[in-house]
Amino acid sequence: MIYSPSIEAVFRGSGYSVEQMIRTVHEMGFQAFEFWGWWNKEIETIERVAYELGLQVGSFCSKPISLLDPNLRNDFVLGAQESIQVAKRLGCRHLIAMSGNQMEGVSRQKQRESAIEGLKRCVPMLERANVHLVLEPLNVKINHPGYFLSESSEAFEIVERVGSPMVRVLYDIYHQQVTEGDLARTIEAHFLEIGYFHAADHPGRHEPGTGEIAYPFLMNKLQELGYEGFVGLEFFPKTTPEEGLRACMNLLPKC
Repeated sequence: MIYSPSIEAVFRGSGYSVEQMIRTVHEMGFQAFEFWGWWNKEIETIERVAYELGLQVGSFCSKPISLLDPNLRNDFVLGAQESIQVAKRLGCRHLIAMSGNQMEGVSRQKQRESAIEGLKRCVPMLERANVHLVLEPLNVKINHPGYFLSESSEAFEIVERVGSPMVRVLYDIYHQQVTEGDLARTIEAHFLEIGYFHAADHPGRHEPGTGEIAYPFLMNKLQELGYEGFVGLEFFPKTTPEEGLRACMNLLPKC
C-alpha cells in the first residue's frame, strides 16, 4: 500500500510551483504523488522531477468528457487515448474517469448504458498499455451537485458490466462517507472491484484524523485484505501542507 498525496489538493493556495510541491512530498517521506488534470500541467517538469527523486505518479485524470452522452463517446475514447500516452511517459498505471453530470430528459438507464459502452471501448487500448481506468463516484450532497454517479453500488454494477480488470472503481472514502457510510463492509464486500482509494476526513475534507472517519482502522483493514495499491491523500489541510502531510504520516499505519 502506497500513500500518494494529491499535490493540487494538499498544496492548494500555497503558492508553491509544481516542482516545489513534488519536492516537498519527497522531503516529507512519501514515495508517490498524484494530480488532477494533465492538460494544464508542465508535464516535462513533472517527468523530470519525479524521475530525479524516484517518485511514482499514482494517478491523474483522463480528459473530463462525459461518458453519459453517446454523441461524445468518440471524444471520450480519444481523450483516454491521449491520457494513456501521458501515463506511459510518466510511468503511471492509473487514470481517473468521471461519469459527467446528469443529462436532463434522458433516463438513468440510458445514461448508465452509455457509460458502460464508453468504458468498454477503452479496454483494448488499456490492455495494450497496461494502464487501468478507475471510475470515481462523487458525493452530490456537498461537493458535486448534478454529478451522475454518486452511489458505490451503481459504480460496482457498471464495472462489473464492463467485465475487464482494466476498469475498476476509485473508492473515495470521503465521498462515500458523505453519500452512504458503511465504509468497511462495502470495501470488504467489493474489494476485487476497487482499483484505487482516495482519502480525506469528514466534515471539512481535511487530513485524516480531523473528523469522524476511523482512518487507522480502515487502513489496517486494507492491509488485512492484501491491498498493495495506492491510497491518494486528496485532502485540504487545516493549516499548512507540511503539517497536514506530517499528520498523515503520524496517524496512518506504515506501509
